[in-house]
Amino acid sequence: MGPHPAVAAIRLAVRRVLHDVLNDLTGHTASPASPAPRASLTPQGPGSPAAGPATAPGPTTAAGPATAPGPTTAVGPATADPDRRPLVLVACSGGADSMALASALAFEAPKLGIRAGGVTVDHGLQYGSDIRAAEVVSRLTAIGLDPVESVTVTVGRDGGPEAAARDARYAALNTVAERHGATAILLGHTRDDQAETVLLGLARGSGTRSLSGMAVASGADRRYRRPFLSLDRQTARRACLAQSLPVWDDPQNADPAFTRSRVRHEALPVLEKALGKGVVEALARTAQLSRDDADALDDWAADAEKAVRTDGGDLDTARLYCLPPAVRRRVLRRAAISAGSPAGSLFARHIEEVDRLITRWRGQGAINLPGRVVVRRQGGRLVIRQG
Repeated sequence: MGPHPAVAAIRLAVRRVLHDVLNDLTGHTASPASPAPRASLTPQGPGSPAAGPATAPGPTTAAGPATAPGPTTAVGPATADPDRRPLVLVACSGGADSMALASALAFEAPKLGIRAGGVTVDHGLQYGSDIRAAEVVSRLTAIGLDPVESVTVTVGRDGGPEAAARDARYAALNTVAERHGATAILLGHTRDDQAETVLLGLARGSGTRSLSGMAVASGADRRYRRPFLSLDRQTARRACLAQSLPVWDDPQNADPAFTRSRVRHEALPVLEKALGKGVVEALARTAQLSRDDADALDDWAADAEKAVRTDGGDLDTARLYCLPPAVRRRVLRRAAISAGSPAGSLFARHIEEVDRLITRWRGQGAINLPGRVVVRRQGGRLVIRQG
């Protein structure tokens, strides 16, 4: 008798992503029928987006300075492993999504000659978070992941609590990946998370790229991989139940003080009640279609930017005017970011104001963008400078 359907689904999703990782490394896809030498890990496991930290039982080992806001404590091996097999980490908060992911990684990685490890991030935002992080480390170790590490971060305030926690978490994950030489980090975002992200992007009104949600692979060298974007949240939870994996339900996920929590528990249920079931699937599908369109337009804009640059590095307004609006606005956004405007703080309304310097020029003054970037029109040129 085969595994529970939910367990089979998560394992298949992880197997496909691991093949993609190997393909990126070697230029060809490893064949399931001819796996690389097996690793000495125990098949099992759970995992997903990082959300817990602390120290594992036993002596702690300083793992060096982390990122800003950087990890302050690290547990687990920090030295380079002489084993040259690729290492894939799972970011695990201890929740159902990430525990299911860790279990699938622990099961599938050895069959492909991949080492599997885990990391949990303690944001220090809740009482007892260090204890929960230690529990996550213990669980990941028990299912055969190695190395397993916990890091504690300091969460700032820039962009609000959710954005600040996310920035701190990814900074910590990047540091851990670089220290261990990890090829990839798996994140447990599900189709439900994708739907929520699309709704949040729609509310911001930031265009096609915001509606494209999360990519299956993102980050430098496609470091972050999201195997579960085609699976719903309940599949991950059922997989944990079928494998008797303990999970932790973060109370902040139900706290209406957080925007994503309100979307999850209020907005989406209202939409499903009004429009019927299938809203989550439709939003996730919208994300993929939007991503395809955004990628094509971004490529077009990259080429167009070279054509509209003047010898002095400014932008030629006449050439910009001739571009389709969707491409022109992307060129303007790229130029603003290159000048020092933070991408995360640059919204559609900012770019629309800059676009008016080209399409509705009436002698208006300079436009101030985030990051102390100033945009002004001088003759037939658009000058974008910081300071």
